[in-house]
Amino acid sequence: MINYEENIEVKGARVHNLKNIDVTIPREKLVVITGLSGSGKSSLAFDTIYAEGQRRYIETFSAYARQFLGGLERPDVDKIDGLSPVIAIEQKTTSKSPRSTVGTITEIYDFLRLLFARASDAYSYNTGEKMVSYDDEQIRDLIISSYKGKKINILAPIIKSRKGHYRELFEQIAKQGFVKVRVDGEIKDIAKGMKVDRYKTHDIEIVIDRLKIEESTELDKRISETINTAMYSGENVLMILEEGTEVPRYFSRDLMCPTTGISYPSPEPNTFSFNSPKGMCPDCNGLGHVYEVNENKIFPSKKLSIKAGGIAPLGEYKNSWAFKQIETIAQRYNFELTEPISKIPSEAIQILLYGGKESFEVDSKTLGVKRVYKIDYEGISNFIKSQFHEANSTSIKRWAKEYMDKIKCPSCEGTRLKQESLYFKIDNRNIADLSNLDISELADFFSGLEKKMEGNQLKIAEEIIKEIKTRVQFLLDVGLDYLSLNRSSKSLSGGEAQRIRLATQIGSQLVGVLYILDEPSIGLHQRDNERLIKSLESLRDLGNSVIVVEHDRDMIERADHVIDIGPKAGKHGGEIISEGSPEALKDHHTLTADYITGKLKIEVPKKRREGNGNSLELSGCSGNNLKNVSVRFPLGKMIGVTGVSGSGKSTLINETLYPILNAYYFNGVKIPMPYKKIKGLDHIDKVIDINQSPIGRTPRSNPATYTGVFSEIRSLFAKTQEASIRGYKPGRFSFNVTGGRCETCQGGGLRVIEMNFLPDVYVECETCYGKRFNRETLEIRYKGKSIADVLEMTINESVDFFENIPKIYRKLKTIQDVGLGYISLGQQSTTLSGGEAQRIKLATELSKRDTGNTFYILDEPTTGLHFEDIRVLMHVLNKLVNKGNTVLVIEHNMDVIKMVDHIIDIGYEGGRNGGMVVAEGTPEEVAKDKKSYTSKFLRKELGL
Repeated sequence: MINYEENIEVKGARVHNLKNIDVTIPREKLVVITGLSGSGKSSLAFDTIYAEGQRRYIETFSAYARQFLGGLERPDVDKIDGLSPVIAIEQKTTSKSPRSTVGTITEIYDFLRLLFARASDAYSYNTGEKMVSYDDEQIRDLIISSYKGKKINILAPIIKSRKGHYRELFEQIAKQGFVKVRVDGEIKDIAKGMKVDRYKTHDIEIVIDRLKIEESTELDKRISETINTAMYSGENVLMILEEGTEVPRYFSRDLMCPTTGISYPSPEPNTFSFNSPKGMCPDCNGLGHVYEVNENKIFPSKKLSIKAGGIAPLGEYKNSWAFKQIETIAQRYNFELTEPISKIPSEAIQILLYGGKESFEVDSKTLGVKRVYKIDYEGISNFIKSQFHEANSTSIKRWAKEYMDKIKCPSCEGTRLKQESLYFKIDNRNIADLSNLDISELADFFSGLEKKMEGNQLKIAEEIIKEIKTRVQFLLDVGLDYLSLNRSSKSLSGGEAQRIRLATQIGSQLVGVLYILDEPSIGLHQRDNERLIKSLESLRDLGNSVIVVEHDRDMIERADHVIDIGPKAGKHGGEIISEGSPEALKDHHTLTADYITGKLKIEVPKKRREGNGNSLELSGCSGNNLKNVSVRFPLGKMIGVTGVSGSGKSTLINETLYPILNAYYFNGVKIPMPYKKIKGLDHIDKVIDINQSPIGRTPRSNPATYTGVFSEIRSLFAKTQEASIRGYKPGRFSFNVTGGRCETCQGGGLRVIEMNFLPDVYVECETCYGKRFNRETLEIRYKGKSIADVLEMTINESVDFFENIPKIYRKLKTIQDVGLGYISLGQQSTTLSGGEAQRIKLATELSKRDTGNTFYILDEPTTGLHFEDIRVLMHVLNKLVNKGNTVLVIEHNMDVIKMVDHIIDIGYEGGRNGGMVVAEGTPEEVAKDKKSYTSKFLRKELGL
């Protein structure tokens, strides 16, 4: 009898490729599920155990609540016993919103907002003085003590430095019973129809009362009433003006500058939120950046004339109202539309860009009379701006964006907050300063903060600081000391995002939960692996069960229990081939065990390639944390860019080098990070970036459609004799358009049956039986197979089937070469793992004819790959380099690093302490470097 308090029991799991497996997972242990890429690890961990946990949780809601949540499908499993509440920490779960930052995800920013709202000091943005605030009694006592025996005016400021004629305002003031106002420093009686110059800026105050300060009870009462009235009209601010002087003194119930009288509303947490109108910068709406029209994008070539399309948004000359206006402007400023833009006068360029209104006369030489022309032109720049901000159509906004650059907001300088929010400070730092600090620097700031506080401020801040400190410590524990709180969550790698969620979960201190993690070591340098494993162990030691899908050798060896799924991938996987302790795993002769024991290993090349003698030289890179870095990339080699997380690898390659190359070869529009110059661009002829993003977001996308091989297969079917007789074109064999597809399921192969408050049920389409096409289309056969049969073939089967059709064979063969022979041609993209998706992209690029001068950039290609998959991948990459191409990999995996020809190691640390080239050269040369963290692990791999 199984004890459910000690084990999670899974019986008959058949999700995706799992072969009706039974597995027992010990509770409150660190369990690693490993195996080849595509063997079924995620199917067991996420699509079976996590999916069932989620479904059971939603089942606890009422039927009424469930109809709004949408049900979850029951995974294909007989039963799961001993399941605790499940939390999945995946890689794909970070928000892509520009408003989401590291601070908001971890909730540290929420605590910071609370701290600044309750325990900060406010300063004036005009004078830098500390702001003051008074209650009404304090104001009365101060007036009596400061102006004893003097005549004073008590005023309520209502307009401060604003334009307008204010006629209605003066009428309103008179209706309230006031008779005098002070306008721009001069006290006047309110007259009927009174107004001021609407084009000048004005200061207007209401004269509430005029009195002489003497000691009497009646005067005390009168002053109190006057203060109340003045505060009401002046929105909690009043002015005292002594007769015979010009300099007023201000008093406020809110925070106020004692010299200039500007006041801030009382701070609340929202005052420091860039997602709330109370705190966000009004110009960029709290995003920290704005879009500005780029003149160079409007006039891409100054050699072109307007007629030949010199104004990019308008294109070549046509008979339209816009060009008629431009002809009028040309007459006014004496230039021709056939002249190059470089010869057009600068005043005319300004009118073309920013518009204008004017009339002018021109002598007509033929008629001998004067003709009046009117220019009423919005300006191209203004038109693009208005379309970008106001158009309802996404395509028009996208069109406008082509001519704009994303720049740091000039008002808030990228801090996202309004001016007042930035003048609340703790220990001379505002909230934006703290958000800019690396997590390690933030920890230092808070460690000594309580000693600098006293009295009530300390009492209020104590608890908040304690919460912030614990959360910051968890981020340090998972190796994220180089991030800052204002880092956008969009820019985080999958591994970073996952470790942030892990830190948040450790911070919640829950007990008795089942955590499932998907390769948390992605993007993590070997040096930081130890910290990550310790974090997972602390999660386990709290009393939680931790399941990790992982290929990392250290993680497997430190686990309490290892489940190895295989023996191969896809249809040939989905079975448990070994389970038990890491020691027990080594006794089995599985691929994983052989790599861990060293029976199998990825061999170090006997000699390094010399390259072709040419190189790319990039100098003066200073984006993000790069410190004026200059790097040489030798061509015709495999280059490895290494370094601890956050050291600046992605900034150097993805944000600087790739945009430069992409702009040069393909006119890419992404602006590279700052650099001085690049040399050697003529030595390569194209650049290809193969990143980690998914290949398709809908079930209709599959490897056949992504690689383009499906178009060739459809053309082949259209050329068969029967198809030609029937007049079928390639479109007939597409499941996305009407004609050849099954209309009952619209080419999906499945039908959704809505069950109201129960989960939607997907059933095989009863018309086409999941084939996706109608009967007539399926009657067309090639070598006895219909188009639906071809989509169900694995890549291995289809390579043999199409071996005589070179166009199709070449594309399928490359997919097979990258180790994906087990997936089927029609497999939904959404069911592919991250590693599989990246290798399909790689195969797509490999199937194109290479020039022998191509520069390939791969960002962590070993994501989701088993040791054996890495061996296959490296074989493919080596073939590319042997043809003369250059392959650059950003990588932490030592099996890849030891095989490259040239290493560029960036460090020393992450964040501000990184951004320098620590070592470069062959792996053997870098291994000798004593300062590099990579060299320490490299020595071990190379056996030095």
